Amino acid sequence: MSTIETDHPKILILGATGPTGRLIVSQALARGYDVTALVRSPEKAADLKGAKLIVGDARDEKVLRQALEGRDGVISALGTPASPFREVTMLSTATRALVNAMTAEHISRLVCITGIGAGDSAGHGGFLFDRLIFPLLLKKVYADKNRQEAIVRDSGLDWTLVRPSLLNNKAGDAPVRALTDLSGFHGGSIARAAVAAFVLDQLRQDRWLHQAPLITQ
Repeated sequence: MSTIETDHPKILILGATGPTGRLIVSQALARGYDVTALVRSPEKAADLKGAKLIVGDARDEKVLRQALEGRDGVISALGTPASPFREVTMLSTATRALVNAMTAEHISRLVCITGIGAGDSAGHGGFLFDRLIFPLLLKKVYADKNRQEAIVRDSGLDWTLVRPSLLNNKAGDAPVRALTDLSGFHGGSIARAAVAAFVLDQLRQDRWLHQAPLITQ
């Protein structure tokens, strides 16, 4: 079963203290979901009222298995800072540990946020992003996002990869377009609130199962 059928899904959120992750937590709680968040810093997560907090490192398979207990599905909103000079491995390492933990706990539904610039969406971010921001600041981050996506694709889980266009903090009420054919698409932006709503919707539907839509508004 790839979708979560229950009206009140029990979900685990990774990356819950990031700007998009916080909105996923608040929207999930507003929908009546039972939310567990795995966080490194309980201080940063102090305002995530209503979510059960598990403190630990997302790269630790043992902690992940504890956080997954009784869950129906997982949303990964893990992010990592721009890193122009140092190699980045956190996203792929954590995702490999997550896949192993989900497999061990027999939990199949995974919705994982990566970003425009990952996989075959590279080169579709618009002039400024593609020519300046990506090569100068994000090349090593996106090398790891590509490794992350490959791990998800090979996981055997019921996965959806979600690639938001450039993120903003608008209200998010404009319609969301989800694209897998990117011919002619360059640039675009999307509200974090809209990304949160889209990824939560994926837990309950198969429309983008085993696909990697780019989402934009």
